Amino acid sequence: MQDDKKGGISSFLKICPVRHILVILSALIILLHLLTRSGRLQMIWISNHVIRPIHKTLSVWTSHVPFSVAELLIALLVILAIVYLILQIVSLIRKPERLKRLYRTLISFVTAGLMIYAGFCMLWGVYYYGDDFITVSGLKNEKVSVEELAEVTEYFADMANEYSSKVTRDAGGIYSVDYKAVLSRSDEVYGKIEKDHPCLEGPEVKAKGVICSRIMSYVDFTGFFFPFTAEANVNTETPSAYFASTVAHELAHQRGVAKEQEANFVAVLASLEYGDPDYVYSAAVLAYTHLGNALYDADNESWKEIYSGLNEKVLTDLKANREYWQRFETPVQKASNTVYESFLYSYDQDLGLKSYGACVDLLVNYYYEAAKAANNP
Repeated sequence: MQDDKKGGISSFLKICPVRHILVILSALIILLHLLTRSGRLQMIWISNHVIRPIHKTLSVWTSHVPFSVAELLIALLVILAIVYLILQIVSLIRKPERLKRLYRTLISFVTAGLMIYAGFCMLWGVYYYGDDFITVSGLKNEKVSVEELAEVTEYFADMANEYSSKVTRDAGGIYSVDYKAVLSRSDEVYGKIEKDHPCLEGPEVKAKGVICSRIMSYVDFTGFFFPFTAEANVNTETPSAYFASTVAHELAHQRGVAKEQEANFVAVLASLEYGDPDYVYSAAVLAYTHLGNALYDADNESWKEIYSGLNEKVLTDLKANREYWQRFETPVQKASNTVYESFLYSYDQDLGLKSYGACVDLLVNYYYEAAKAANNP
């Protein structure tokens, strides 16, 4: 009886031995990551001495390709998966040994999924458990008062007003960003800020626009960093007012800033230091959005007063942004947000999607003195 069992297991493993080996190796890598990610010092070492050098090298290599290698790989993977599935369905219908063929099909998809996730754990997951940007930069991230919040919200509202007249607008008065021009200058955005914050040092490479941006809009994505090619990818259908800050945000990920709330803050910081009107205006609108949302709940009267001071140009751009995203409020978008929120939780970002709002404290702490001086000359 025992020999029969051994023979059965042996025959079972021989169905697709390579895939079984890859499943085991991938599972071991994932398990090792889960077991060791609480070891902060080793995660810091791996991040600084292994992953960052790999990403720097990859980002330089892929920068020589004018399109998104990440998008190409994802498209090829999807096409390959669909073709493979169709061929296997035909094979299941026409050929014998259907149970073995069905198992081979299922294990192929499991293998691919585990390999991708194992690679993600190694090339990106470690960042969440090393030192974050706040720690390595030494910036203050203390709790802030409502008064301080209001002061900095007004500061960025005024900045948005000022720079709203320095960017190009269409016949309807809506900010009409030159997406290609913004992307062409994106390799310059971090030139100044990395001198003050060496932890943000990285190759001067450009972010890349995604051809299938409409699909990204349907799943509520304005951009993504692809750790397998180290490319910063952006949705080129993102409303103009937020486009340049999205570019800076994804470039922050490329430079090792993993947490979303920190990447938003770094995007504002780098864009303002860069000084380009498109980037400054977009950063001011992004900062005002986060700060204004927080102030709306904390002190509604102060929010109303500051909001009433926004000029027509800024209000027009904010309206254009709302109307754009309302077109994509579908079950697909909700499902995408649920999946992404689960991902954030899995990496101990306990605020889930609300972690995007956590950059408010960083903004207030960093810009409060400048805001107080500007608001009270």
